[in-house]
Amino acid sequence: MNRREAIAAVAYIMGSTVVGAEVFLSGCQRSSSDETLSFSENTVALLDEVAETILPSTAASPGAKEAHIGSFIKTMVTDCYEEKDQKIFAAGLDKLQEVSKEKFKDNFQKLSAGNKHALLVNLDNEAKSYQKSKKEDEPNHYFTMLKQLTLLGYFTSELGATQALNYLPVPGRFEGCIPYKKGDKAWAM
Repeated sequence: MNRREAIAAVAYIMGSTVVGAEVFLSGCQRSSSDETLSFSENTVALLDEVAETILPSTAASPGAKEAHIGSFIKTMVTDCYEEKDQKIFAAGLDKLQEVSKEKFKDNFQKLSAGNKHALLVNLDNEAKSYQKSKKEDEPNHYFTMLKQLTLLGYFTSELGATQALNYLPVPGRFEGCIPYKKGDKAWAM
């Protein structure tokens, strides 16, 4: 093979790679059905408020809002949930606002801390009774999804793992059994 043939072969390989790359990248594009769910900044702010009510800041640890749980939930719902669960989740957020306006005559974000807590306790009880009576193929209650995402997002965030939980950056040797005292923080994984 002479130099001219080698350059032609490299150009052929590079050209086919670039043409082929478009085929592979088109598989990464979202379908048109993915456009049905969108979270506005107000929706993310609502998610932050709900998450902060579930996991408020304390003297010992930051709250869920500081860990940006609203953005985490947005990403999880839009990227990981099936379309039917996305619709249930979005409809549930609308319902949460409706219940807030019905009971307290205002949006959830504008309620007092006590009213937010009371509303979420009622929703939690409603979700628990729904989860107990639902059939296996029926979807989860939206508040169950919201609560699970809040806990997952918070305790896997840097703030939650390092400040709300016991965190040991370099664990050293394995200790299979450590005595637990009541009130001790759980260990971050």
